[in-house]
Amino acid sequence: MATAPELQRSPKNPQSDVERWKHRVDEYNSKVDELEQRVNEVLEHYATRKQPKTSKGSSGGKVKEMDKFSAINNSGSNHSGGKLVEGCPKEVICSKRMQELMRQFGTILKQMSQHKWAWPFMEPVDVKGLGLDDYHEVIKRPMDFSTIKNQMEAKDGSGYKNVREIYADVRLVFANAMTYNDDRTDIHVMAKTLLEKFEEKWLQLLPKVVEEEARQKEDEAWDLANMQIFHEASYETMAKDTSSELDELNLHLEKLRELVIQKCRKMSTKEKRELSVGLSSLPPEDLNKALEIIAQNNPIFRATGEVVDLDMDAQ
Repeated sequence: MATAPELQRSPKNPQSDVERWKHRVDEYNSKVDELEQRVNEVLEHYATRKQPKTSKGSSGGKVKEMDKFSAINNSGSNHSGGKLVEGCPKEVICSKRMQELMRQFGTILKQMSQHKWAWPFMEPVDVKGLGLDDYHEVIKRPMDFSTIKNQMEAKDGSGYKNVREIYADVRLVFANAMTYNDDRTDIHVMAKTLLEKFEEKWLQLLPKVVEEEARQKEDEAWDLANMQIFHEASYETMAKDTSSELDELNLHLEKLRELVIQKCRKMSTKEKRELSVGLSSLPPEDLNKALEIIAQNNPIFRATGEVVDLDMDAQ
């Protein structure tokens, strides 16, 4: 934004004053368009927003959600105390608790792999070598322990996102074997026996999984609320900044108007006559607008009535 001294006129070069002021008006017009866009954005936001919720502290007073949000940012952790772990998938909140559950499940998988009947399930089924021509027609999603282990150790974000995904794949290993092989075959019996043992171990871990899932839902809801508060604060800042810039722009426009008025020379008699004729020939609606403009800076001027007296020299 230009400062007032830049608008001062130059007595020695009136033409340069006009060009400079014209350029400044163009800049002001561009600024007005920008501010108008921001004002409309803020108005639209406040017209559609939901009122932010507040919660009561132990003392009974209301605690601002923004204060909580700041506290979380400063501590670098989620509100339940778990530090966010670098390298976790962005789709979930990965905490040390979740890592511990993954480790415990890895122990279960290792125990299952060490069972004497686990050997048929350790590697992908050798469909070609065993001549199982219809295997992929019956089994739509093959699975084995080595594939699960590789998924658990993936570092590129393509691995499992939670313990239940691993659990589902381990069950799939045994379900595939039981689906493809008749219930009287050894593979079917081995798969059914190992599945029962696996389910027993899973039930021991399940309470911890349920607890962590509840914590994650709470954390996600908390993060969503804080993001909404941050979004709200950004609009409040935009509204304040826009209001300040509008006030500043009005000051510059007023200064420019005063300088332009100072620059204006007195009208000649011929010009007064031409202006009078021009005003008289305006359509009623345009004439009313012209009279309103004159009345803005002339409190004693009466813009209404069948006959209006206009002192040209006073303008």
